[in-house]
Amino acid sequence: MALNLRQIEVFRAVMITGSIRGASELLFVSQPAVSRLLAHTELRVGFALFQRVKGRLYATPEAKKLFREVESVYAGVQRVNQLARDLGEHREGILNVVSSPSVGQMLIPQAIADFRHHNPQVKVTFQFMGFKPLVDCILDGHADVGVTILPVEHPNVVTQRLGSGRLVCVCPYNHPLLRRSMLSVADLEAFPLISYERETPFGQLVEGLFQGAGMEPRPAIEVGSPQNACALVQAGAGIALVDEFSVRSWPTGTLVVRPVQDAPVLHAHLVHSRFEPLSQLAQAFVDQLRSLMNGDPAAAAESGAP
Repeated sequence: MALNLRQIEVFRAVMITGSIRGASELLFVSQPAVSRLLAHTELRVGFALFQRVKGRLYATPEAKKLFREVESVYAGVQRVNQLARDLGEHREGILNVVSSPSVGQMLIPQAIADFRHHNPQVKVTFQFMGFKPLVDCILDGHADVGVTILPVEHPNVVTQRLGSGRLVCVCPYNHPLLRRSMLSVADLEAFPLISYERETPFGQLVEGLFQGAGMEPRPAIEVGSPQNACALVQAGAGIALVDEFSVRSWPTGTLVVRPVQDAPVLHAHLVHSRFEPLSQLAQAFVDQLRSLMNGDPAAAAESGAP
């Protein structure tokens, strides 16, 4: 039989606190009331939610599975409450942004700062995350816009190109490669290479570049992202191939960058739901970001919400 909201609330309180007493204090009701409602809930679902051993409650495996679903429901309730609070404060709007780490370290924060300068009453939320969680976030409606440097192929997602950047080589200062203005893949072979797991998108880009030159990459260190690679280069651990968007996240003078012959071009993509057209606020933010990516600060400074 179906559970009502009160039964779900009591079950969750017992799971969180680990005791009838804790649940009663959390919900501001008596312990006997919690015990009665919990017993009725177990009868209703048809299985035990807790085992009672020496006066303590231990959640059954079934209760743990049920709790995971209950927590997802409460997360949705919290989002509703937050939206209600924002609307009650008469904000002009809310913009939820997600991005991949490469553009999320500097470009997106800068675009948000510029956007907020022109739209101070708009609340902005921002997270950077991996590729699959980002796409899921857009599909689930938890974000209005996403920005990624990897193409998204999904029938329910619209993709627009925002800007482009090549794969480049980053080196620490005083490195022998700095004597060259343009590098070949063969130039990289003599030095420790910081790269990525072969199955990852960046790992495949690096492997494709080397194979195009008739070589195989031999990484000395493998990392999870171009940002990790840049940090290791700065520490003197080797050289790395990273996207130009990631390089822009590092302060000037931190790393030295050299172009590489036949390096692939990466494109920053805007993604949003096919079933939710961009709002005026979202479009204004996109215009701000596009101007920033294309190196047009004057246009970016003029961009604002319609």
